[in-house]
Amino acid sequence: MMSTFLEPKFLLTMILMGTIVYITYLTKRSATASDYFVGGRSFGWFTNGSAIGGDYLSAATFLGIAGLTYQLGYDGAYYAFCFSIGLTLLAIFVAGPLRRFGAYTVADFLAYRFHSRRARLAAVAVVLAISGFYAAPQLLGAAQILSMFFGTSYEFGIIFTCSVMIFYVGIGGMKGTTLNQALELWIRLGAFLLMVGAAIWGGLHYQEILASINEFKGTITGTAGFTTDGKDIPFDGSVWTGTGNYFPSFWQTISMTIGLSLGTIGLPHILLRFYTNPSAKAARRSALMAIGIASVFFLFAVYLGVVGRSIFLTGEADPAVMKDLIAGGNNMVVPSTAQALGGEWLLGLVIAGAFAAVFSNLSGLFIASSGALAHDLYATFFRKNITEKERVIAGKVSIIVLGVLYGALGLMVKEASIGHLVALAFTVAASTFTPIFILGIWWRGMTEKGAIAGLVIGLAASMYMIFFKTTLPEFLQFNVPGIITVPIGFLSVYIVSKLDRKVPSDVNEFMKQVHSKESEAA
Repeated sequence: MMSTFLEPKFLLTMILMGTIVYITYLTKRSATASDYFVGGRSFGWFTNGSAIGGDYLSAATFLGIAGLTYQLGYDGAYYAFCFSIGLTLLAIFVAGPLRRFGAYTVADFLAYRFHSRRARLAAVAVVLAISGFYAAPQLLGAAQILSMFFGTSYEFGIIFTCSVMIFYVGIGGMKGTTLNQALELWIRLGAFLLMVGAAIWGGLHYQEILASINEFKGTITGTAGFTTDGKDIPFDGSVWTGTGNYFPSFWQTISMTIGLSLGTIGLPHILLRFYTNPSAKAARRSALMAIGIASVFFLFAVYLGVVGRSIFLTGEADPAVMKDLIAGGNNMVVPSTAQALGGEWLLGLVIAGAFAAVFSNLSGLFIASSGALAHDLYATFFRKNITEKERVIAGKVSIIVLGVLYGALGLMVKEASIGHLVALAFTVAASTFTPIFILGIWWRGMTEKGAIAGLVIGLAASMYMIFFKTTLPEFLQFNVPGIITVPIGFLSVYIVSKLDRKVPSDVNEFMKQVHSKESEAA
């Protein structure tokens, strides 16, 4: 038993858990709602930039981007391109104005912009929908790692991860979440750096292995023992290195580009992070730092996906690695490739990094959803005279409720692809909050009814095109339906606002606040 706990994957994961517990203990005191929901607005650009990177670079990027590249070739790499565009748009159009506005939650923006409880309520529903959509694949990743490398059941993995989140976010609030997210980002980046270094040291140079993959056509030796039909897996490298495997048409590609690129602007847990900076200038710097980190991360992920495919094609890797690459599908390519490149210690670091990715992203989703439930719903609609202490307690209780809710969602997506589920969450965000924040910040003519219409219609359209895709005509069946749902969201806001024409009387003061010079906003 003792020898098992001394294995690198156990040892490094336990060190990560111990560090999380220690940081959470140090930050456990949240005297006010500002402490609990936005960390007292005390984080500088480096810490917050690291935390944004940690929040954004989820299991979908740590495991999913490399996995999709491994599975789909260039079509998978395209995901990384779209994610990078999204962060850049966020930094240019939203980060600074959002911090100048200042609030606790995403729904606060709508509530104060239009002095509307109905707008706040609609925003709460959309926050919970997006967060639930995003949380499910993170839990899927954690449960798969525990199942494959620690021998636990999928269900245990979901319960364990939700339990950690309830402790981690419930006790530490935004302060503990931010510091843990910043630490967890650098663990992941360190793991990727070591993997890239090991691959290059082992002679797996990009151009050479890409050429060898392109020339491969036949069956992959060493795979028959792990397939259900007992036959070696066929593979055509010329198809893999081409385009159009997953996105078979120009319009499918454009649709995904729109959904993923604009989705970042509407992610509640990312938007919330800009409230934690002390100024708009620090918010912009945080966003720029996150862009730099994410760009490096995506570059590494694409390279490692190609490395994983190259290792798999040779059929010379350890049988355990070959088995994991088949049984784990594209979600487990990074851990399996790490084991092939650096043995048990590198595998252990990658597993710890994968947990860090899941915990970091989930904690952001939990804190954003907690704000929606405790601050926007409970304190606004049920307990108007709530004290600061009671508001913090409500936030902690909501974390438990969310743990149960998200755990149930995690159990429902056992067979799904992490990367694709996250892409769908981005599309929902791009169809709802993105039109609201872009138009709300840059267009004076937006009205309360226009905003609510944009949220409700955008949410309904994206949900229908995702869950009832087959009921639509073939030309409307998009893998990522952003090309339809995002314009619907923008047009709903614009048309209803034009018909309504009831622009808030203090719109000029609002615009002055969010677009004022730095000195005025400090």
